[in-house]
Amino acid sequence: MYAPEDIKHWNDRTADYLTRDQPAGIAEATVWARELGDVLRFHEYRYYVLHEPLVSDYEYDQLYKKLQAIESRWPEVVQEDSPTRRVSPDLTSDLPEVTHLTPMLSLDNSYDENDLREFDRQVRKLTGMQEGDIDYAVEPKYDGGTITLVYENDRLVRSATRGDGIRGEEITANARTIRSVPLQAAFSKRGIYSAELRGEAIIRKETFHRLNAQREEQDLPLFANPRNAATGGLRMKDPREAAGRGLEVFVFQLGFAADADGVNQLTTLPTHWQTLDLLDQLGFKVPGAERKRCRDIGEVIAYCREWENRRDDYPYEIDGMVVKVDRRDLQEKCGFTSHHPRWAIAFKFKARQATSRLLAVEYQVGKVGSITPVAKIEPVPLAGVTISSVSLHNEDFIRNKDLRIGDRVLVERAGDVIPYIVKSLPEWRTGAEKPIVFPTHCPVCGSPLWREPDEAAWRCENSGCEAQVKQRILFHVSKDAMDIEGLGRSTVDRFFELGWIRGIADIYRLDTRAMAELEGFGTKSADNLRKAIDKAKSNPVHRLLHSLSIHHLGKKAARLLAAEVAYVPDLANWDEARFLAIKDIGPVVAHNVMAFFARPENLAMLKDMEALGVNMRQTEEDLPRVLPADGPLAGKTILFTGTLEKMGRKEAQDLAEKAGARNVSAVSGQLDILVVGASAGSKLKKAQSLGTVAIWTEEEFINQVT
Repeated sequence: MYAPEDIKHWNDRTADYLTRDQPAGIAEATVWARELGDVLRFHEYRYYVLHEPLVSDYEYDQLYKKLQAIESRWPEVVQEDSPTRRVSPDLTSDLPEVTHLTPMLSLDNSYDENDLREFDRQVRKLTGMQEGDIDYAVEPKYDGGTITLVYENDRLVRSATRGDGIRGEEITANARTIRSVPLQAAFSKRGIYSAELRGEAIIRKETFHRLNAQREEQDLPLFANPRNAATGGLRMKDPREAAGRGLEVFVFQLGFAADADGVNQLTTLPTHWQTLDLLDQLGFKVPGAERKRCRDIGEVIAYCREWENRRDDYPYEIDGMVVKVDRRDLQEKCGFTSHHPRWAIAFKFKARQATSRLLAVEYQVGKVGSITPVAKIEPVPLAGVTISSVSLHNEDFIRNKDLRIGDRVLVERAGDVIPYIVKSLPEWRTGAEKPIVFPTHCPVCGSPLWREPDEAAWRCENSGCEAQVKQRILFHVSKDAMDIEGLGRSTVDRFFELGWIRGIADIYRLDTRAMAELEGFGTKSADNLRKAIDKAKSNPVHRLLHSLSIHHLGKKAARLLAAEVAYVPDLANWDEARFLAIKDIGPVVAHNVMAFFARPENLAMLKDMEALGVNMRQTEEDLPRVLPADGPLAGKTILFTGTLEKMGRKEAQDLAEKAGARNVSAVSGQLDILVVGASAGSKLKKAQSLGTVAIWTEEEFINQVT
């Protein structure tokens, strides 16, 4: 971004502005605002991207205050990408979902040399290349929060969390506070006018320790690890608080790049290595000396092992290395699964391990009555987190590991995330250790426990058990179910103690006025919760079905059922054959759903919820989108370009799908129809050059589909 020979130029401008008085008038202020902005951006790049500052914090602050003073006196000179506009004073009331320009897939994982060699074998099989003929780019796998950055016409216009890979939460205001994220980048010089970047938001280890020291002084809860501090910072409602987390972003991929006509420009960057070099030149923080281009899989393995030994000396938390096929044409030959690209893999470092003592076992009751034993161990620091509780899963796990109260145990964080007891260490036993006796009755309500012959978990048979009821309520309001924001565990516990909520239906009859009068709650919180509850009432049926905590009825099965049932209570009349007629619904799910709807109290609950306004009828969202086989455009692919006059692009695409066509995003040999609006550009020229694409006007398209 800044050539080495430019340093003297920027240093001279810095010294000049440090000694200048305020501008005399608006004409001079306009020049100052632009030039001071350039000087500050240069020093931000040196400090936050390169970690090689050329001025002291005090000198930077002096320059910053001069720009602030100018902008305060002459607001009309403020530039959109001014360094003073990184932090917005406005609070974000919520984090709306946005759709990524291209899906953000996960990475397949490898844990040893054999996994990497198998990955190389598969890549060679898919590409037809010989051993040693494929270059791999290897870079650190940062342990933070993955985000996207979208630039249009060289300006940052949107940032979002990864979310489910298709949609994420918009965090643009917070991303603007991260000084390693350029507010503008000269993509247009490379013919790119729309770009989506993927990166990892992280916090340096030293910054994390400083933040925790500050929180300890303020008697605030400590952050568990740098990853949690980073991901929490991304989702702060106040950008000023997000700015205080010291976040940095390493960009590791250019996922989408298009010219002014929407034509893909990634092909102009034939390798991943060249892509990172371009992003580096544009001012983004990318893996630098820590990335390496390896000539074969043997060199990849050696480099991964080298970094596994160096990880503790690196200033950021990393939990592995990412290995990518460098050439883009070979990446395309490898392709993707529904879960991950076949041309990339994550080599995960060995889990961190430590020893501790097993002090006691507590038993938690889940939403379907499952009893989960949880080991309470002597607190032990492990991979940046202090571990004091570890799930023991079930009785069989305890027996197979031969665990006893008082045992010395080996603990690790699987994938550097989930605590796990690897084994007991019987060599440390003194004879004072005691066997773990699994309960025969529910630890909460005292009901007998039962266990299905083919399952490992013991269950409480009392569906009215207070612990189960609470867990079902918490699941019902969770993001994956009815998504009622504001009803967290502490609030549910409080309302439960007050007698306001004793079952799921009670959620929908909560009294806004009574909530507002609660100490620590207030009118605004009560109104917000009421709005969230009212919004949830109109949820599609698949969310409702999933929220009922029917054993084994996950999100996918709930969607399958919702696509087939017009009215939820009608499921009480279905027999097993009706359920099994649905593809991917098996006898276990069928039996559990039938058992749920056979209970009068459950039907009464649904009737109660419906009377309170909760939707029980199939919505358009519940129906799978099926392209009609007998439509006028059945089997055709279609693309719209230019500006349509009689309808919006989305409306036109919906009409095309209803007519049986499949919408595509680019001109290729597989395209059947190009609909051309005003100001059509390169897509029209490319379609004309192919000679196989039918080119229609908007009027011709309308005549075909209406």
